[in-house]
Amino acid sequence: MTNEETVRDFFAAFARRDYAGMTQHYHADAVFEDPVFGKLLSKQIEVMWKMLCLRGHDLQIELKSCDIQADSITAQWEARYTFSKTGRFVINRVRSVFTFRDGKIATQSDSFDFWKWSRQALGFSGQALGWTPLVRNAVRGEAKRSLLSYEKQADETSAGA
Repeated sequence: MTNEETVRDFFAAFARRDYAGMTQHYHADAVFEDPVFGKLLSKQIEVMWKMLCLRGHDLQIELKSCDIQADSITAQWEARYTFSKTGRFVINRVRSVFTFRDGKIATQSDSFDFWKWSRQALGFSGQALGWTPLVRNAVRGEAKRSLLSYEKQADETSAGA
């Protein structure tokens, strides 16, 4: 599978909310980073995608473009979903830069307009304060707590099985 095919298959799985199909494309030592979750390592990446896919009941993903460079791929994509904490609908336009090792995703660095996202997701507080480190850090802290809680629940469930 080429790197482009890997990225396209990754987003096809994401559009189906198939977290297992997504995470099969990551290298064992993969690193993910974005403005909300910060830097995550391979096991955390798997937990994040599982949590987002299972919780995202109305999640819609559309891959807009793939720009192939010599050693990376830049993907432009759009996520549409209801932000669970506020019930507000969000359209988030994301830029992902992927690098590869051994035919797998080695790094994924996502970026988006955090203020635009916070205005949609948080309403007035995002509009007024979404550009500040205070709001960004609060959102990141909540995302990390959710991820840790979800990971703990998954570990307890698998230990009891």
